[in-house]
Amino acid sequence: MSTFTALTTVAGLDAAEALAEACEALVPEPTGVGTFEIEDGSGQYEVAAYFVEAPDLAGLALLAAVHGAKDWAVSDVPDQDWVAKVRRELAPVEAGRFFVYGSHDADKVPADAVPLLIDAAMAFGTGHHGTTLGCLRALDRLIAAGEVKHRVADIGCGTAVLAMAAARIWPEQVIASDIDPVAVDVALANARANGLDGRLACVVAPGFDATEITEAAPYDLVFANILKGPLIAIAPDMGRHTGIGGHAILSGILNEQADEVIEVYSRHGFNLAHREEIVDWTTLTLLKTS
Repeated sequence: MSTFTALTTVAGLDAAEALAEACEALVPEPTGVGTFEIEDGSGQYEVAAYFVEAPDLAGLALLAAVHGAKDWAVSDVPDQDWVAKVRRELAPVEAGRFFVYGSHDADKVPADAVPLLIDAAMAFGTGHHGTTLGCLRALDRLIAAGEVKHRVADIGCGTAVLAMAAARIWPEQVIASDIDPVAVDVALANARANGLDGRLACVVAPGFDATEITEAAPYDLVFANILKGPLIAIAPDMGRHTGIGGHAILSGILNEQADEVIEVYSRHGFNLAHREEIVDWTTLTLLKTS
């Protein structure tokens, strides 16, 4: 059995929501419709509709024309066990001393590696994306340079792979936060799976906006693997909550956006310590100097 997806983009949230609502009247009707902001600063939104029967292509084309959207991209998606597929195809990731793996690859963990177990079912932050990989490499470089961090925060933690990596190295509790409650639940589950239960304090919060986060400052190290817009928005808080001599490891930054992020953070007391590009993404290691 196949399912079908139909994807388009349109300018503005109001237009996206109106288009999504109009999709509900299609015959056959979609089993679900969603709108998602394309987080590149363009103001564009993706509208996605899912069908168990082949959708009405003429009806979709008419809706796109009425709502000023681009032509729909319609795909026939074979039914399969996606978690099993991802497990087969998601190879372990080595980032310096760190080894990120799924439970299906437990027998492949090198004896001298720092292991981080992240299963495919919880795959938003497995280390395969250039942003997460860059952050792990940046952490590895700090450790190799002899840095010892006593207060660590992971802002926008996702699976909390970065928080767990720090907790594997240094004994103090690491605080991790995410705006998504599901991500926080996943982070806690991953901490338990890695034997780090009690080592991570996980809270639902946008940026630094939680009492648990502000009271634990100043930090010696802060991870923020999010996107350029949110990174710039939290720059003043990052400056206030990172101690002199502390580091910020930032990613989720397209290569062409990196200079702007560096310039903004320089206004809040940070100097560039290291910069790495992995395919389209840049990871910055910044040192708090003032």
